[in-house]
Amino acid sequence: MTPDEAAIELGVTKRVLMDSYRRWGIPFLKVGKHVRFRTRDLYNWVDARMEGG
Repeated sequence: MTPDEAAIELGVTKRVLMDSYRRWGIPFLKVGKHVRFRTRDLYNWVDARMEGG
């Protein structure tokens, strides 16, 4: 999933996502110089926050 797609799923702007994904602990992959997010990892991350919230 691209940062644009992930930002839409999370309901934030791409800029907020790219400024915060490491601090938030969102799992990511580097594909060359590009950051990508696995769909299942992103949903698992959201689910973990919902359960703990």
